[in-house]
Amino acid sequence: MSTPRIPKAEITGLYGAMVKRFSTKMFGEAPEPLGVMWHNRPVLKASLGFGQKASKWNGCDEGLKSFAHMAVTSLIGCTWCLDLGYFQAHNEGLDVAKARDVPRWRESDVFTPLERDVMEYAEAMSQTPPTVTDELSARLLEQLGASAMVELTAWVGFANQAARTNVALGIESQGFAAACGLRPLAEPSTRDDSLT
Repeated sequence: MSTPRIPKAEITGLYGAMVKRFSTKMFGEAPEPLGVMWHNRPVLKASLGFGQKASKWNGCDEGLKSFAHMAVTSLIGCTWCLDLGYFQAHNEGLDVAKARDVPRWRESDVFTPLERDVMEYAEAMSQTPPTVTDELSARLLEQLGASAMVELTAWVGFANQAARTNVALGIESQGFAAACGLRPLAEPSTRDDSLT
């Protein structure tokens, strides 16, 4: 594990104690991004607040959102987010075999056509500029419905914000997946655009 580009701050005060207690209960230790983001508490609070609100959305299947989030983080290269994604998949009873294969979903045979469309959509949204096609959007809209499609899109946007922030700040994997016995098996695949 490398050192973040901004040194972690000491998490102090009543709010700090509450954040540490909550995060330790969820993860066994305080996540590294908390210490880095502690330098600007309004940004930290806004990010945590949005994440908490987004976690209550229930218009789109949780497994699909998990795969979408992990596809984004794998594409962007956020090892911290991917590590946390494996940990959450394990602890939330999601399909661990599929979670392990998200970084190489194109070559894997464990995903349904809908799951593949969701991960393709997540990656297409994450390109600069985005490469989402009308055809892919229409397929997803037909399968998910408008409400779930809006939720999936916002979820992928949030995943991009979190992953890009962590990568830019130099925050890397913290070992959450290993702590629950779920060592990531897959490495990101190389995309060959001539095949799509």
